[in-house]
Amino acid sequence: MNPIKIMVNGMPGNMAINVAKHVLADSRFSLVPFSLTGPEILQPSCQVESCSVSLLRPENRNAAVDQIRRDNGQLIIIDYTHPSAVNANAEFYCSHGFYFVMGTTGGDRKLLEQRVRVANISAVIAPNMAKQIVGFQAMMAYAADQFPDLFKGYTLTVRESHQKGKADTSGTAKAMIGYFNRMGVPFTESDILMVRDPEIQKNELNIPEAYLSGHGWHTYTLTSADQTVQLQFIHNVNGRDIYVEGTLDAVVFLAKKAADGSHGEVFNMMDVLSNS
Repeated sequence: MNPIKIMVNGMPGNMAINVAKHVLADSRFSLVPFSLTGPEILQPSCQVESCSVSLLRPENRNAAVDQIRRDNGQLIIIDYTHPSAVNANAEFYCSHGFYFVMGTTGGDRKLLEQRVRVANISAVIAPNMAKQIVGFQAMMAYAADQFPDLFKGYTLTVRESHQKGKADTSGTAKAMIGYFNRMGVPFTESDILMVRDPEIQKNELNIPEAYLSGHGWHTYTLTSADQTVQLQFIHNVNGRDIYVEGTLDAVVFLAKKAADGSHGEVFNMMDVLSNS
């Protein structure tokens, strides 16, 4: 079986580089030596292990499409760029017929899905690629469906901590508050406590210093009206490898869908888990 060709966008960002390293180490895949990058990136290329990857700024990407197609044929894109680039990148992928896995959070998610549904490609779009956390979300979704108003009268606090460079609110946290809303708890995205200060992370949250540059710690606390009951849901992730594993599973899933001629379909990580 020929390896799946993958273009990882977002280099030289940490997540994109980490994904690319795993792609190079996995015989199921072949890394395309191009990466879409932001307008602020001036370097022409970056090194990933023994592979030199050309970085394409927004004004250069259209001119490079023909070469990418000619040299690589059918490929799948992994997007770990910046929230501000989500919709423009999706437009580029859809316009040029690239199936893609969107791991970047932010952007106009409704518009993102609408664009894929009228395109000649399909995509996996998820705010969190970690399979175990996605499974936890599936359990919460089940509870919200089966037990509406389970926590009516309770108050909720949500704290999410990520590396200083993460620009937006955690997509996982936003999804989780939706489940709690359906279980009777009023809470909005603006109520989420975002922690991005390394000093607070190290000294108050006790996040290991080695992971200050790459982590995702979430705590959801429910408290009853009379203060006699408290429940906490915690998922703490150090490093980025857990997200890479799920991302590459999503690529394999999407490659099968592409081979079957899927187009105009939006999949999420629950779909990937269900078909693993």
